[in-house]
Amino acid sequence: MSEVFNLAEEFGKNVFNDAVMRDRLPKSVYKKLKKTIEDGAELDPSIADVVAHAMKDWAIEHGATHYTHWFQPLTGVTAEKHDSFISAPSDGKVIMEFSGKELIKGEPDASSFPSGGLRATFEARGYTVWDCTSPAFLREDAIGVTLCIPTSFCSYTGEALDKKTPLLRSMQAVNEQALRILRLFGNTTAKRVAPSVGPEQEYFLVDRQKYLQRKDLIYTGRTLFGAMPPKGQEMEDHYFGAIRERIGSYMNDVNKELWKLGVPAKTQHNEVAPAQHELAPIYEGVNQAVDHNQIVMETLKKVAGRHGMACLLHEKPFAGVNGSGKHNNWSLTADDGTNLMNPGDTPHENIQFLLVLACIIKAVDVHADLLRESAADVGNDHRLGANEAPPAIISIFLGEQLEDVIDQLCDTGEATHSKTGGTLKTGVDILPDLDKDATDRNRTSPFAFTGNKFEFRMVGSSDSIASPNTVLNTIVAEAFKEAADLLEKADDFDMAVHNLIKEMLTAHKRVVFNGNGYSDEWVEEAERRGLPNIRSMVEAIPALTTEKAVKLFEEFGVFTRAELESRAEVEYENYAKAINIEARTMIDMAGKQIIPAVIKYTTQLAASISAVKGACPDADISTQTELLLETSDLLTETKTALSKLEDETAKAAETTGGKSQAEAYHGNVVPAMEALRAPVDKLEMLVDKDLWPMPSYGDLIFEV
Repeated sequence: MSEVFNLAEEFGKNVFNDAVMRDRLPKSVYKKLKKTIEDGAELDPSIADVVAHAMKDWAIEHGATHYTHWFQPLTGVTAEKHDSFISAPSDGKVIMEFSGKELIKGEPDASSFPSGGLRATFEARGYTVWDCTSPAFLREDAIGVTLCIPTSFCSYTGEALDKKTPLLRSMQAVNEQALRILRLFGNTTAKRVAPSVGPEQEYFLVDRQKYLQRKDLIYTGRTLFGAMPPKGQEMEDHYFGAIRERIGSYMNDVNKELWKLGVPAKTQHNEVAPAQHELAPIYEGVNQAVDHNQIVMETLKKVAGRHGMACLLHEKPFAGVNGSGKHNNWSLTADDGTNLMNPGDTPHENIQFLLVLACIIKAVDVHADLLRESAADVGNDHRLGANEAPPAIISIFLGEQLEDVIDQLCDTGEATHSKTGGTLKTGVDILPDLDKDATDRNRTSPFAFTGNKFEFRMVGSSDSIASPNTVLNTIVAEAFKEAADLLEKADDFDMAVHNLIKEMLTAHKRVVFNGNGYSDEWVEEAERRGLPNIRSMVEAIPALTTEKAVKLFEEFGVFTRAELESRAEVEYENYAKAINIEARTMIDMAGKQIIPAVIKYTTQLAASISAVKGACPDADISTQTELLLETSDLLTETKTALSKLEDETAKAAETTGGKSQAEAYHGNVVPAMEALRAPVDKLEMLVDKDLWPMPSYGDLIFEV
């Protein structure tokens, strides 16, 4: 019988959390550290040695031999350098030490991480700085037990080289401005307003042996070739279906690992596409949520290997079925429990909520391009606008209740009532009647209000949620500031806030859309409204460096112009590199695997025709001949498309300048890749399965 897992005892056991600090730190040190964590006060360096000593002792008691500053560079994944606790041996005995200086500051080589020109390759120094607001944790794996200390990462000259530093800056910005809004309404108890986030993580699982037979999955994370099997997701039988035993065993192990690390994994289920699944956590502070989501992605991949599977986090690993996103549920909550996005039972009377809502609508409308860019990555180009994902047009879904309130305010200047949900009657006597929510949900909206939070559905499954939350925090901080600047000077606050809400809603309600975001009619309607439709990552990146963006981020100290320009350059480089790898993988697979397999098949087919004709001259071989001709024509088309892709890839690789090169890959290489895939996918349906050189879609998504 397997050992019973006691969730209450195991949760957070590998985290240097508040309970551990309270138990192990002197009371005065604990209070000072707690003040830094909760109030944003500057860290007192005098307590660092005490904290480091306690952290080291706790880690060693749990079997740790090494520590690492765990950070999030612009690669999109985490990075770490391990150091043991060993100090200089004396008398043949080892001394275990860990100082406050080692806790607070590390020095990884900054020259080999993406910097977008902020650092020259010969300028190697970079610093990691302890982020005490996200607790240290222990990671257990084949290496042993390692103490991981969440840190920011910056250059020798102070520029942010990571995802965490700008996020922390944006949290400061929205906190300051949100408190101004609360003070306007007489709230003097709140001392801090923090964004809360719950990111829903979607992923695919495939058999590892089959995964290893697909170069495209190994090198790029997605299938570059692949014909649809007879069955896809059209029966809608996988979504929320019974979880198969192999997958359930995997999910069980994932949960246990995450719970020990303090990650509040809550919900698990099958997603829409075959072999697709989802894990969702409980909401928590955005900084910790970002760190935890990185841990979730690492854990999903690590545990999959133990179960003989591979976890695919790519946004579109399989054409023809749903891709994967990461719904970013975002809200603002004060330390006195006030949720700024709670409309209450009568939102038409909740003036504070209406002001917050109007500010958010304004922020999203004004900075739609930045919000779209924050969710831009190479994989998301294949997902956004497809059947399961929001379109590339930013719009806000509010639901019938709030849209009605807005219409009242804009049309008459007064909101006198709020629609209610009423009662849901099932028609079955033994089932109780239910109170309905005041509004339905809209899964086609990229930015949807869902009761007391906004769900930003654009974020890609493999992407860090740091960037979208940095943008959300900052654009809302700007809208709050502009509102507070006006209202703090008002002689008649009630009249001023009423007029301001109406003014903002009237000016920006064009971004509110409650209909079907997948429809062609919405694309046309959005164009009439003047909403941007940014279809690709390459088209989205310029939003980072507009004067509007520079002014926004510099005003709130989130990014400097140089940091924004460097990030744009990094993203152009990432796009070009990713497409180059995909193109070269296609060239390799087509040239070394697919074309030889097709030639072998046509040779066998031709030999069969000759054999039949020789044995029986009067036999009808029209079917075999037709099949040979069709296969040969597709083979010729494949070879022509392969040559075209080789040429376009070579030209793009020689293009200079990050933006120009990314545009060359997007405009020329991507269409050439699509042109090569088309005949190959047709050939897969013709060539003998025993000769086809790789597992099919059916093998991958139905045989897990």
